[in-house]
Amino acid sequence: MISVIQIILAVVIVTLILLQERSSGISGLLGGDGGGFYQARRGVEKIIFYSTIVAVVIFVAIAVYRLAAGI
Repeated sequence: MISVIQIILAVVIVTLILLQERSSGISGLLGGDGGGFYQARRGVEKIIFYSTIVAVVIFVAIAVYRLAAGI
């Protein structure tokens, strides 16, 4: 059961990371994003960012639990 939860969380994490569209494309790679690395997160972008952090923390906690329990 825990393995299924980890697989679902992994898919959610990948999806959330792909939804973050910061400095996408070749212009972001070459510095064409306005000259700075900082961009304020607002609205949905902020929700996606914090959701990614929460999902990763839960994923790591489950992995540590499985390691400690020997599952």
